[in-house]
Amino acid sequence: MPLDKTKALIALPKLPYAEDALAPVISAKTISFHYGKHHATYVKTLNELIAGTDYESLQLEEIVVRAAKDKDAAAKKIFNNAAQAWNHDFYWHSMSPKGGAPTGKIKDALEKDFGDLAAFKKAFGQAAAGQFGSGWAWLVQGKDGALKIETTSNADTPIAHGGTPLLVADVWEHAYYLDYQNRRPDHLTAWLDKLVNWSFAEKNLT
Repeated sequence: MPLDKTKALIALPKLPYAEDALAPVISAKTISFHYGKHHATYVKTLNELIAGTDYESLQLEEIVVRAAKDKDAAAKKIFNNAAQAWNHDFYWHSMSPKGGAPTGKIKDALEKDFGDLAAFKKAFGQAAAGQFGSGWAWLVQGKDGALKIETTSNADTPIAHGGTPLLVADVWEHAYYLDYQNRRPDHLTAWLDKLVNWSFAEKNLT
């Protein structure tokens, strides 16, 4: 995310599609609150926290990685907001109105490490639905090149630990509650079937 000294140290990126583009799986109302309130607040708070500090000259990903290693209370607040800002931007790009079945290299990698797409969806859906409380479910590529599923709590993110994320599902309640109430598994099933941006996941392969 580029720095914009005329407005803010870290800018809120634009959504890669219209607010109603993911309906009916994710409604425009949910996107409006999720992006316009939650994501925007993380960015605003982050800018307030890093102003006048050594972090203000860093790119967003650099802030996440550095703050994850610092142990003081101020760095923890910076990490929480920076990681949530980064996670959300990655999340928006993990979805597409034209989501469907994977092709090419990402299809081959899924079949190699999970057997087939159905097996991946089952494993990912179970992991995401089983994440206790707020957090994220990730498809990541390990250092050995193999794909695996990870979940993180609250603001935690694979990039804070040297990981390579390919795509992510947000399982904080504000990501689905207006549309699905407490039915997280139903949201995830629809998300996996209709919204996953497999092209984006493939671009993230190393």
